[in-house]
Amino acid sequence: MPPDCCRTDYDAIFDDRMARREASTYRRHGPRADTRRLVGAITGAGVEGATVLDIGGGVGVVGQELLAAGAASLTDVDASRAYLATAQAEITARGWADRATFRFGDFVALAPTLDPADVVTLDRVVCCYPDWEALIDASTAHARRMLGLVYPVDRWWMRAGAVIGNVALRLFRQSFRFHVHPVARIDARIGAAGFVRRMQHRGLVWQVVLYERPNDVQRDTASLELDPLLPVPR
Repeated sequence: MPPDCCRTDYDAIFDDRMARREASTYRRHGPRADTRRLVGAITGAGVEGATVLDIGGGVGVVGQELLAAGAASLTDVDASRAYLATAQAEITARGWADRATFRFGDFVALAPTLDPADVVTLDRVVCCYPDWEALIDASTAHARRMLGLVYPVDRWWMRAGAVIGNVALRLFRQSFRFHVHPVARIDARIGAAGFVRRMQHRGLVWQVVLYERPNDVQRDTASLELDPLLPVPR
């Protein structure tokens, strides 16, 4: 763990106001397009009766969608108190309090205290964490069946945007930084942990990727949407 002076204060940027706005947007319009694509890929692979670990769960969108689709239980971990409280309130309001557990803190630090889950999700989380290797290693270690991610494409415009945005954050004395981590190395590290890609969709800003352990991968890949720049697992 880094010393207190070097830790990211997620509460400072992911605050009550932002949490309320995101929850309201979700109630009115449903999930964002990339989140909807991730949830669709997971439910398409089968989530009935599954346990879910949602890392950096935000206001609980992925958790709510997967519980509604038949997941048996949810563990929501978030380093923002406002987001975690909002997720808990939203899920409780839908009558699922008995199926959900909420943990505040840094997932990498909490990982030894958390049980593995059938499905592990990281929706716009990799970009918020400086040590992507530690985050990926802890995530893959906890995923029994599927690992789903939404994170930035590794392109020059994203790297340039991250530099500009981080300068602004520094000027406003925020400890949070936006990260564009190396896509090929992330994919290789997840593959080395025993996963293969089932689905990938890459947009201008965000990419959605679903990995499965080999014994759960469907043999028919004709309908899968894979990035043509990366090899299709055989």
